[in-house]
Amino acid sequence: MARYTGSVCRLCRRMSEKLFLKGERCFGPKCAVERRAVPPGGRPQRRRKLSERGLQLKEKQKSRFIYGVLEAQFRRHFAEAQRRPGITGENLLQILERRLDNVTYRLGFADSRKQARQLVNHGHCQVNGRKTDISSYIVKEGDVISWVAKSKETEYFKMAAKEITAKNIPPWLSLNVDEMVGRVITLPSRSDVDYRINEQLITEYYSR
Repeated sequence: MARYTGSVCRLCRRMSEKLFLKGERCFGPKCAVERRAVPPGGRPQRRRKLSERGLQLKEKQKSRFIYGVLEAQFRRHFAEAQRRPGITGENLLQILERRLDNVTYRLGFADSRKQARQLVNHGHCQVNGRKTDISSYIVKEGDVISWVAKSKETEYFKMAAKEITAKNIPPWLSLNVDEMVGRVITLPSRSDVDYRINEQLITEYYSR
């Protein structure tokens, strides 16, 4: 399975803003954007005004980086969003939010989406009582996300259970802290996406 293996801090510097790809590190003084707010490369690059096409591409790339999705899969998500009734851009963000790796992250089971993807791919999570190791699985309203019984014996689970009370759970999800079980109460709306994403630019990019 193809995946990005480079430094995620370089992605933030390329976008010139925090994408919060490394969990708690992004909130501290070690954040790469705070320490070196210049694009990656051998020497400082002169900032140039982006064209309309460049702005659309940058917004699309930023969304990909935030959710950790490669181009082919992101394009498939956009095609699915186009087929659904409603506003394409908002449909796309809803699909991205409903990915199992993102839901696992939103529930506080992991500090970053990359870490959440690893949990899912290694078979630590289950949906409605069935182990699901596909990070791109799209959850539905009423789905229950929990840990595999064997995974509850790991040191990581014990650490996550202690720290989860400090996590902010979005309103479209609920979490039983004692049991470490999450539930999809309703489908996420546009207001539940707490990142500065201009989905209209993404729609324009793919609709050219």
